[in-house]
Amino acid sequence: MSTPVPTTVGVVDVLVWRPVIRGWQVLVLQRALGTRCPGSWEMVHGKVEPGERLEEAARRELREETGLEADRLLSVTMHPFYLVPAGRVELAAVFAAVVAPAAPVRLGPEHHRHVWLTPSQARRRFSWPHERRFVDDARLLLATPAVWDVLSCPRGPGPTPS
Repeated sequence: MSTPVPTTVGVVDVLVWRPVIRGWQVLVLQRALGTRCPGSWEMVHGKVEPGERLEEAARRELREETGLEADRLLSVTMHPFYLVPAGRVELAAVFAAVVAPAAPVRLGPEHHRHVWLTPSQARRRFSWPHERRFVDDARLLLATPAVWDVLSCPRGPGPTPS
């Protein structure tokens, strides 16, 4: 008989979108040297703090890694993956954050470079295959306002933007 593998929801992934004249652009971040996976291109992600709601963690990680605030935050999907060093299955809650078109990006210490790309360019740039799939999922949801009532995450308690 096999031993059950522990499963936790401990991570959030956030695809950052900004509206442009002809559609959308997606923010892609490059990992800094001295971090895990140095040089890889990725979306915003991080750990959920104890007692933190998933959407609160998504907003916090967005702020910490990019200095951006989400005008709209949509739940996209859940993504399971095996976290090899910990020996457990982890679930990541995936969100799409829509930010103001002219909002400046202020990178945190985990990343050293960023670029705004079209969705198809972002798909090609992301290092992780699941991030490529999430671009397609989020793009479809952003184009379908009829489903936003069940996917939109209201702004909850937390720091107020300055």
